[in-house]
Amino acid sequence: MTTETETQTRTETIERTLRPWGWYETVSEAPGNKIKRIGVAPGQRLSLQKHHQRAEHWVVVLGQAEVTVGDTVLNLGPGEHVDIPLGAVHRLTNRTTEPVEIVEVQFGSYLGEDDIVRLSDDYGRA
Repeated sequence: MTTETETQTRTETIERTLRPWGWYETVSEAPGNKIKRIGVAPGQRLSLQKHHQRAEHWVVVLGQAEVTVGDTVLNLGPGEHVDIPLGAVHRLTNRTTEPVEIVEVQFGSYLGEDDIVRLSDDYGRA
């Protein structure tokens, strides 16, 4: 029995969406999951938020991130991660002078950007 390995090459354009706090890129999307890379500029933070239809898993890949999940505040570095359950209040903050980047894996039946309930936002977004 012979096992052959085949490598396929695909070329995709990954769009970077700019936000007041930094940027995000959707790396992959399939039914039930989405993978994003998120960059947070020095001194900036995402809104305090929750989601009705998705859970998230965050892995820090660059810098030192302050992550709030419910009443817990964690300081995470590269390779460290956190799970954000469905409906949990959460926020990502960069309190440093260097960029922070995370990989976010979303799981749920609906993964649209409009499933964000902002509870507090530094940039006046609803």
